[in-house]
Amino acid sequence: MMLRPVPGTPVIFRWRKWNGGTHWVHACIYLGSDEHGDWFGQRPGDGSNRPGRDFVATHPCVMLLPPVGEWVLTMNAPPHPTRVYIDIAWDARWDEGGEPTAIDMDLDVVDSATRGIWIDDRDEWEEHRVAYGYPREIVAELEALAVDLEAAVTAHRPPFDAPTADHWLGILASLPAPSAP
Repeated sequence: MMLRPVPGTPVIFRWRKWNGGTHWVHACIYLGSDEHGDWFGQRPGDGSNRPGRDFVATHPCVMLLPPVGEWVLTMNAPPHPTRVYIDIAWDARWDEGGEPTAIDMDLDVVDSATRGIWIDDRDEWEEHRVAYGYPREIVAELEALAVDLEAAVTAHRPPFDAPTADHWLGILASLPAPSAP
């Protein structure tokens, strides 16, 4: 088992697409782990980028890298309108260099204050499933997983519940502010 960084350590979470192309790169802080997996946080002002798009966080959020490797959870602090955002993934794990990494598989499970709970980006999933040649067994597995995760979010089962998010958001808030460069 790989040693984890000390809580409070900055890390980079790197996403890629099935074809190996760069996707999102998030500047995060390692928060620690629990029975659900490893937790990371972003504070307002922390950056994320991908080819053609830069994003700066306006609300704190926490991310969970579970040991299953098929999804990554993001939970945003209020008043952000998206409470839960789950990226369906493949090979989500710590890489050999000690950084979290994952392959974005397009489908997302979203819980939004304005739209409710749904599975997003089915159009992108269909397009990339063909363009990237996702294996049939992975397609079936991840489609079923998205439905299962949608049900878990709807039921607010841990780790998709407010108390779990509040706990990790509290840990993020308790860390000292980053020092100026």
